[in-house]
Amino acid sequence: MAQQGIQLDQDKLCCSICLDLLKDPVTIPCGHNYCMNCIKCCWDRGDLREIPCCPQCRQAFIPRPALVKNTMLAELVEELKKSGLQAPPADHCDAGSEDVACDFCIGEKMKAVKSCLQCLVFYCEQHLQPHYESPAFKKHKLVDPSQMRIICPRHNEVMKIFCRTDQQCICYLCSMDEHKGHCTVSAEAERKERQKALGASHEKLQQRLQEREEAKRVFQQEVEAINHSADKAVRCSETIFTELIKTIEKRRSDVTQQIRLQQKTEVSRVKELQEKLQQEISELRRRNTELEQLFHTEDHTQFLCTYTSLSHIMSEVDVLLPQPDPKTRATFLQYSCQLTLDQTAVQLAVDLYANKPESHAFTNRFQVLSRETLTGRCYWEVEWSGGGVTVAVTYRDISRKQQEESEFGHNDKSWALQCVDQRCFFKHNKRKTPISVCRPSRVGVYLDHRAGILSFYRVSGTMTLLHRVQTTFTQPLCAGLGLDMGSTAK
Repeated sequence: MAQQGIQLDQDKLCCSICLDLLKDPVTIPCGHNYCMNCIKCCWDRGDLREIPCCPQCRQAFIPRPALVKNTMLAELVEELKKSGLQAPPADHCDAGSEDVACDFCIGEKMKAVKSCLQCLVFYCEQHLQPHYESPAFKKHKLVDPSQMRIICPRHNEVMKIFCRTDQQCICYLCSMDEHKGHCTVSAEAERKERQKALGASHEKLQQRLQEREEAKRVFQQEVEAINHSADKAVRCSETIFTELIKTIEKRRSDVTQQIRLQQKTEVSRVKELQEKLQQEISELRRRNTELEQLFHTEDHTQFLCTYTSLSHIMSEVDVLLPQPDPKTRATFLQYSCQLTLDQTAVQLAVDLYANKPESHAFTNRFQVLSRETLTGRCYWEVEWSGGGVTVAVTYRDISRKQQEESEFGHNDKSWALQCVDQRCFFKHNKRKTPISVCRPSRVGVYLDHRAGILSFYRVSGTMTLLHRVQTTFTQPLCAGLGLDMGSTAK
């Protein structure tokens, strides 16, 4: 009971800030006690404008109280320290199932906090005090209870020897008993040997660690390079696809414009034919009325006179309805025509290439026209080989002198299909239209002069349309042929 009373007094002598026994105790006006340094630091940590108050009851003090050491409390604390009944630390508690118990405690065992290698005993905090205070225990070595594994469980001696035969620590009594004759060394010597091996292993481990760090750095650089390359590829692809989209959009617009232009041309042509047909119908109706009147004429002389003027009615009727374009080569050949080139122009062109300029040939290129002029429906074929050829139709009055104006397709008087290398182009009035087919070795040309239709075909097993023109021809046309150097045609 006396111990419990002292313990209660001891609790009252603890500082509520540091939870330890009072050091230089002071009593503030509300009656609570603190270590001088604890309460001073508490008030100093606050804002300068903050009113100092008691940490326990929160009573405020104006002005800040002067701190004076309470000598009576200081003496009580010193007496308590001398009695050895200090406030129990956190380790001063009952030993649990997994804790090491104090060997000196009688009845309820307290948790051991240290063990002595000389005494070979576990001590709680209370029974450990003599080892701190008595000079007789100053040379005793204290260790944590967990380190008592170095005590031989059989002989209760410190295990300072290592048996290399059985690879375990032993005491000196074990070395003279069951380990007698074994290879033994001191634990210190064995540690040095193993520490050398551990140092080598540690060095290898450090080297491997550095290698792994270097590999990690390299991988990080690779990741950054991959990300940079991917970002660059994405930017490039975005640029390419943007340009492709623009090109496709432009191509789509051009195709739409071309279709609409062709639509307008075809509709205009059909309407023109409708107008001509309507005129013919009106003319036929008029003549039909005259014929009916002639049938009912009773005067023979008048009948004969009128008959003479109307006798050519049927032969003069020319139906303007356009016939469909041919589809097969056999049908096209029904409109074939024999064409001969102007031999004079051919000779003049040859002379021109031989540096003999003449005034009647194309002065800047090898081009010739047919002798025949073309009207109605016509079809002819050109077979060629070599570097390039130009197959054209043109008015006979095409320019022959000017550098650019005389070339087939570079004026409004000629329409040309140019085949060069592996590409084909349709040219008219300086406008060039690419044709997305392989270069043909034989070209068929179909002309319907009256309907204003000009078509170019690739002649093979089937007739493949290369390009078709719908226009109005104002003059008879001539077939034209242009050859590059080293090319031949027939």
